[in-house]
Amino acid sequence: MGQLYLVRHGQANSSASSEEDYDRLSDLGHRQANLLGEWMRAHEAPFDLTISGTMRRHRETAVGMGFEPELEDERLNELGYFALVRDMQAKYSLKPPVSSEDFAQHMPQTLVAWEQQHIDGDEPFATFQTRILAAVAEAAKPGKRVLCVTSGGVISMIMRATLGLSAEQMARVMLPVFNSSLHKFHIRPEGTALMSFNTIPHLDPPELADHRTHF
Repeated sequence: MGQLYLVRHGQANSSASSEEDYDRLSDLGHRQANLLGEWMRAHEAPFDLTISGTMRRHRETAVGMGFEPELEDERLNELGYFALVRDMQAKYSLKPPVSSEDFAQHMPQTLVAWEQQHIDGDEPFATFQTRILAAVAEAAKPGKRVLCVTSGGVISMIMRATLGLSAEQMARVMLPVFNSSLHKFHIRPEGTALMSFNTIPHLDPPELADHRTHF
């Protein structure tokens, strides 16, 4: 039996209006990564392989944790959110979300429209799904412990594949994912099993309550 540990990157530039500007950790994001790395070295066995997407925020998180990626795979990069927002506005006159409440309504609508090919974004939904599952299938093998630093959309897609979620359910899984959260799966020959979702043990102390972020 193998183990796959997924980590969402630390808080990025949440005030950004483009993918490029978003793709860097905030000061808090660096702190979240440091704390997670300290917790993992104290509580987890070594990994056989550490991988990440190729985005700056992925690498900054992995390095901040003290787990230099041995492999960077662009198939583990996040969905193009700003392109999807643009398409939803063009096709449905749906304004970009400006609050967490707006985002909670906007994301399920967006992923459903994307899956149903009403919008394309930077890539088709099916391409996003295929590239992620192919990368995970290559990296995560029975008997191996793999650490993967990536993004919330990638994590929710792996949850979709593991639990058979609809696109709307996938969006609702993605919404509560914390920055620097940890998600554990067992890899068996017969398939992948979820062991834990969206844990933040490194941020449990009450004095770190303000370190628990979603954006």
